[in-house]
Amino acid sequence: MHGYVDCHCHISAGDFDKDIEEVVENSKKAGLLALLAVAEHVGEFEKIIELSQRFPGFIFPCLGVHPVQEVSPEQQRGASLQDLDAALPIIEKYKDHLVAIGEVGLDFTPRYVRGETDKDSQRQVLIRQAQIAKELDLPLNVHSRSAGRPTIQLLKEQGVEKALLHAFDGKPSVAMEGVKAGYFFSIPPSIIRSDQKLVKQLPLENICLETDSPALGPEKQVRNEPKNICVSAEYISKIKGVSLQEVMDVTTQNALRLFPKIKSAVRP
Repeated sequence: MHGYVDCHCHISAGDFDKDIEEVVENSKKAGLLALLAVAEHVGEFEKIIELSQRFPGFIFPCLGVHPVQEVSPEQQRGASLQDLDAALPIIEKYKDHLVAIGEVGLDFTPRYVRGETDKDSQRQVLIRQAQIAKELDLPLNVHSRSAGRPTIQLLKEQGVEKALLHAFDGKPSVAMEGVKAGYFFSIPPSIIRSDQKLVKQLPLENICLETDSPALGPEKQVRNEPKNICVSAEYISKIKGVSLQEVMDVTTQNALRLFPKIKSAVRP
C-alpha cells in the first residue's frame, strides 16, 4: 500500500469552502489516497455528493443522520424520526454512489439528552439507518460519544456486521466487545492529546485512520485537515512499536475490507 485512507471526515463543512482545492491537494501530498465524507444532517447531502463528483475517485460520499441535530448555532437536540424522514428520499436517490451510511449513532452527552425518551428517539433513528444499510449492503460510519456500550450493544442486536466506530470514547474493554463483533475503530489526530489505552489494546487489524476534520485535530481550537492523517498513523506506530509502513498497509487494507467501494482509489 502506498497511502492512507481518511475513513471519517467532514469535508463539506463551511470551514473548507474558501480553500477546498488547497486542502485536497495538501492531503494528497501527505499521502492520502481517499477520503470518506460523512454527513450530519440532510442539509449537506447534496453538497457531499457534489464534492464527490468534483473530486472523483478521491472524495467518497456517506449519507446519514447524526444523533445530534442543530436547531441553531447555539442550540442542539437529539435526532428524531422526522429528521430521518426528510433524509430518506435523498439517500434513495444517491444510494448507488454511497460507500457507507453515516454519520449515524448515539450521543448520550447530558446536554443533548433530557431523559430516556430522547435516548429512545436516537435509538429508533439508528435502528432504521442500520436497516437501510443492510438493505443497501453498506457499512455504517458510527458516532458513539458517551454511549460506547449502548451503541455496540444496539449494533449487535440489529445484526450489523460492518461498522466503523469513529473517535471511540468508551472503555477499551467495551471496544473489545466491538472487536469481537468484527467492528473497526478509527483513530483521529487528537489522540496525541488524549488517552492512549484504546490504541494499546485494539489489534491493528481492527484499526482505521480518520481525521474528523475540521474537528479533533492535533491542536485544540485549530482547524483540522485531512493532511493530518499522518499524525494518527505516526502515533499508532509509536504506541504499537511497529513501522509506519505497517500502520499504513494494515489500516488501508482494513479500510478496503470495510469500504470495498473505495477500491478505485487504492491500488496496491
